[in-house]
Amino acid sequence: MTDFASKPKFGAFIIGSYKYSSQEGANNGPGLGVRLIRTYVDGTVLRDFNYRIQFEINGTPHVKDFYLEWARYKEFSIKMGEFKRAFTFENPMNPWDVGVGDYSQAIKKLAGMGDRCGEASMGGRDLGIQIQGDLFPVGEDQHRLIHYQLGLYNGNGINRADNNARKDIIGTIQIQPIKDLYIGAFAWDGDWSDGKVTVDRKRYAFGAKYEHNNWSARAEYVHSKGYKASSIDPSTGKLYPTATDSGIADAYYATVGVPVVDWFKIFLKYDAYRDNANTDSQSVIYSIAPQFRLHKNLMFQLEYRYNDNKPTGQKFNEIWFEYYVRF
Repeated sequence: MTDFASKPKFGAFIIGSYKYSSQEGANNGPGLGVRLIRTYVDGTVLRDFNYRIQFEINGTPHVKDFYLEWARYKEFSIKMGEFKRAFTFENPMNPWDVGVGDYSQAIKKLAGMGDRCGEASMGGRDLGIQIQGDLFPVGEDQHRLIHYQLGLYNGNGINRADNNARKDIIGTIQIQPIKDLYIGAFAWDGDWSDGKVTVDRKRYAFGAKYEHNNWSARAEYVHSKGYKASSIDPSTGKLYPTATDSGIADAYYATVGVPVVDWFKIFLKYDAYRDNANTDSQSVIYSIAPQFRLHKNLMFQLEYRYNDNKPTGQKFNEIWFEYYVRF
């Protein structure tokens, strides 16, 4: 490390997969594939500034993250660039740490990973500026009682300029009553435009997470108000007469990870999404996923998923095998 900057840290990770599906018309699923190949560099400048650049190189290569963060104090830091939205516990998590083979439907549909409003998958990220901090050391272990984040974002996702005059505001307040147990509330006030129509993204979430001694537990509820852009007639600004979109959606999930031995852990998950916030629009995924972490940088996971999709009337099974390599 020099007086100006630390030695940059370079790294990468790969998530490969095999997926089978009994869904009608799926032709037994996609088979072998690559979920993610990412490479990154991070480090510090003048000791108090952290930076990170991350690239996704499978599919269409693109920048996934880039930011500079002034982080001198635990109580207050400020970050600018392209990074994860501060919405839900699960969205900011690394794919390695989610537990099962994919993010919850709540995150994918309501946090920007193929959003219900019509936004393409942005990996839960946006361009913006965010403040955050951890306050009030308590207890014998001096864990921080309060964690907060508040961000101002373009609202148009990654690697693209803002396309309207408004910004999204996203924030969270989290309480840590005992070490490693977080109880949090999240809010999102924003909108999204496809260039023809603009729809609201007014959302809130609450939940809890616990990670301690290799045990994992996490549960969240997410509520969304705002129509899909595809439901709006650009010529009138009103719903198409044939639209079935109520403008209200919600989702909820619960997952638990039970360690058997240090290198073997079993995850269970219940994952529900309701496109119109009612049982008729509900899609549920039940999962069990044995996970084998042979090294901190090498992991294998086998997952069985049972899907019950009421809107389509389909019930089907999936088997996923994924391998994780990091270096």
